[in-house]
Amino acid sequence: MQLPAEFIQKYQRLLGDQAPAFLAAFDGPVEKGFRVNPNKTVTATMRAKMIAPVPYSPIGYYGKVNGNALEHLAGAVYSQEPSAMTVGEFAKPEPGERVLDLCAAPGGKTTHLLSYLHQTGLLVTNEINRQRVTALGDNVERYGARNTVITNDTPAALAKELPGFFDRILVDAPCSGEGMFRKDHDAVQYWTPDYPAACAERQREILTEAVKMLRPGGHLIYSTCTFAPEEDEQMMAWLLKTYPEFELEPLAKTAGMVDAKPEWADGNPELAKAARLFPHLMRGEGHFIAKLVYHGTTVGKNKKVVREQLNATQRQLWTDFLKKLKKQAMGGLPQLVLQAHGDQLYGVPAMMPVTRKLKVFRPGILLGTFKKKRFEPSYALALASDDLPLPKTEITREQWALYVHGETFELTSAPVAGFRVLTCDGLPVGFGKIVAKTVKNFFPKGLRFLATSENATL
Repeated sequence: MQLPAEFIQKYQRLLGDQAPAFLAAFDGPVEKGFRVNPNKTVTATMRAKMIAPVPYSPIGYYGKVNGNALEHLAGAVYSQEPSAMTVGEFAKPEPGERVLDLCAAPGGKTTHLLSYLHQTGLLVTNEINRQRVTALGDNVERYGARNTVITNDTPAALAKELPGFFDRILVDAPCSGEGMFRKDHDAVQYWTPDYPAACAERQREILTEAVKMLRPGGHLIYSTCTFAPEEDEQMMAWLLKTYPEFELEPLAKTAGMVDAKPEWADGNPELAKAARLFPHLMRGEGHFIAKLVYHGTTVGKNKKVVREQLNATQRQLWTDFLKKLKKQAMGGLPQLVLQAHGDQLYGVPAMMPVTRKLKVFRPGILLGTFKKKRFEPSYALALASDDLPLPKTEITREQWALYVHGETFELTSAPVAGFRVLTCDGLPVGFGKIVAKTVKNFFPKGLRFLATSENATL
């Protein structure tokens, strides 16, 4: 790889004897990886693929997965570069916590956090870029999340609405991307000697707002995919000096991770508690991770809790829909508040306060759409139904291939008519409407494709 001369000189100076191995690693192979979703069924196809565990993640594996495979489309696996998995593991939230992923697209870290929340608590996942937030929404939906609100706003706007609110905040900061050079050659073209300093200025602005949203005793996890000391050790030195209420927590380093470099900042030995990931020392790309606990005080707002927003007609249509599910007492949706936004019905996490001034991309899980005199359930509800008592009908892989192509197909027997969640190998894949033995297709039109053994095998 053709690296900038200034980049080479910088890391020859910083790394000394390790520089030749570090620079040679940029010509090495890019490691592929994937995570399994612990909230989903593990299929036999997945088990055959789970042969090379990532040592620092109990749900991570080396290897490449196909984006058109049943398991990927059903949210049972998520493709992620192995080093990036360290961030979610060190950030690992406790069930029931209020969590913020502040710079979230495309959703790798968000879905990792969801793995450990197990549909409890609240995850607010934010992306300021309007184009990138769409991909974030797609990945959250595919993962089957019911406890997530997606926002599309600035850190400052979030801090104004949600001060002192979160138990855990992840700032996977926009950075110079040096750690991704091997994976993304275009990132090399954007790099200049001054780029890390420019990124650091933006990171300080983001962290300043993140601090305002952390409750006393809460955790802040800061990560980048760059080697630049300006954005890593020096950023943490600035944070500790500016906010002495923070304390770095030591990270358990394994599989080639090393201590951060205090000598690359102000020499504070506490900085060594953070972790660096170098591609010449471990199987993966470059990362920096620090975890801090906040011992200061923040003043939260007494925000109103979200309340149900349905008119009488919408309430009746929803009730009728539940009754038609062959009385498999769904009862309600745990920890969700029903709200209609136009003709769409959302389940909003009950822990989410009212935030009228935020730009909200998705206020919760889309449950479905109100049509004329009926309610039509959503693809998102099907993907999130693993542990819900919705009526389900198992289909074969051959029938799944017809389903994702938008075709109707026949069952060997006739279940009760009406909407049912279709499952394949135990994984919910979408809704179908049963008429006699025929399954009418409700797979989203924009996602349909021709599934073959070549293009849809995990």
